[in-house]
Amino acid sequence: MEMTPVYILLGASILVFCSILVSKTGYKFGVPVLLLFLLIGMFAGAGNAIDFVDAKMAQNIGMMALCIILFSGGMDTKYSEIKPIAKEGVVLATLGVLLTALITGTFIWWITNFTPISNRISLNFVESLLLAAVMSSTDSATVFAILRSKSVKLKQNLRPLLELESGSNDPMAYLLTVVLIQILQPGVESPGAWTIVGSFFYKFVVGALLGFLLGKLMIKIINKINLNNDGLYMVLMMVTTFFIFSFTEAVRANGYLAVYIGGLVIGNSKFVHKKSIIKFYDGLTWLFQIVMFLVLGLLVNTKDLGQIAVLALLIGVFMILFGRPLSVFLSLAPFRKLTFKARLYVSWVGLRGAVPIIFATYPVVAQIPYAQDIFNIVFFITLLSMLVQGTTVASSAKLLGLAHKDAEVKKKSVFGVEFDFSDEVKSAMSEVVVTEDSLRFGNQLMNIPIPEKSLVVMVKRGNHYFIPRGNSILEENDVMLIITDDEEALKKTYQELGVKGYSV
Repeated sequence: MEMTPVYILLGASILVFCSILVSKTGYKFGVPVLLLFLLIGMFAGAGNAIDFVDAKMAQNIGMMALCIILFSGGMDTKYSEIKPIAKEGVVLATLGVLLTALITGTFIWWITNFTPISNRISLNFVESLLLAAVMSSTDSATVFAILRSKSVKLKQNLRPLLELESGSNDPMAYLLTVVLIQILQPGVESPGAWTIVGSFFYKFVVGALLGFLLGKLMIKIINKINLNNDGLYMVLMMVTTFFIFSFTEAVRANGYLAVYIGGLVIGNSKFVHKKSIIKFYDGLTWLFQIVMFLVLGLLVNTKDLGQIAVLALLIGVFMILFGRPLSVFLSLAPFRKLTFKARLYVSWVGLRGAVPIIFATYPVVAQIPYAQDIFNIVFFITLLSMLVQGTTVASSAKLLGLAHKDAEVKKKSVFGVEFDFSDEVKSAMSEVVVTEDSLRFGNQLMNIPIPEKSLVVMVKRGNHYFIPRGNSILEENDVMLIITDDEEALKKTYQELGVKGYSV
């Protein structure tokens, strides 16, 4: 059957629909949902059911997806949360990635040249470093999808630390990958040491600066422009994301770092339709993650994985148990406030995801020797990491005593309706049931003792609702919705009155 655009669209919609359905299974059993998306792509491509071998197209799709994912991750990160651990996060995202690549690369060089494990693949030192570099960054999406599904809250500021590292370490891995490919590419002059160092600082400094400046500029534009259609603000923000990345790449700086910092700047600023745009990006991020993992799953040939399984397994185990922990402990050595258990947990949550697979397409496109083997090894190790580390992110935090259950993490509703406040609003909501004893001061709202900084915004009577005034008559069993800035004072008041209160 000829693969016309109609059939391509039909197949794509079915794959995405199936991915959305299986995501519920992932949340229920603690399995990384992105792993399930990857497996669906592999299953769809098995037996040439869907013949997809275009590494360049997969790379381009991955690039667009990473722009959205990094920008959205930046918008969701608060300055106040990352400030206490900013130094640790930046060191892990730069030095930590470099050490991971060096340590793991050295092991790969040794095992492929001086052991009988791999008699088919013999990588020189630079090729070994390239294989290690493409998988030296961690994946935040899978880690925190699991943490949210299990309602686990981390101690010692570990969550913002892992978010900052995961959101900002891709640029370092990308830079290492590109530089090593330039060294290995036939007919291309290898850059000198000073050229590499200069390129590193230029890409990082200019990338960070452009991300900050363009983020500030777009905030002013969004707040000044007056669009007749509210939906156009969502489109404008998406265009902003791609503009920040592409403009930064056009001047040969690091677009991935720029788009993350741009999202960080925009997310921590006030702008029109902020809540709607953030929700829009939440859905958009999921869509791009699904598409990205499906495409990467389709790209791999499952038969090829068997040929490199033993070698990839040994490299993956070394990276999980030695490479990542050594780089974390060495990087965080100057910082004393993190406990040994916290460092151990950060080491364990070195989860590999879509980014290493996307970076593994670069050697394939550049036609580097052993490029296809590198891609297959990275893909295998990503599966291993998701299966071993991804399924134990929450349980390992509990085992190390770094997590605690937070009953308020789960969403609740008022009068059966979910209320959503801006992060800038520090108020709490409570449902308060009016009793006979609470009416002893009078049956008008103005007679009911309400603490300062509290406001009755709605009253439910049976199946009816009304917005009360001071002279509104209250009856027994009415339910008042109260918003307060002093929840403790409110609780004390309605306890004294003998009323029933439910903190929301």
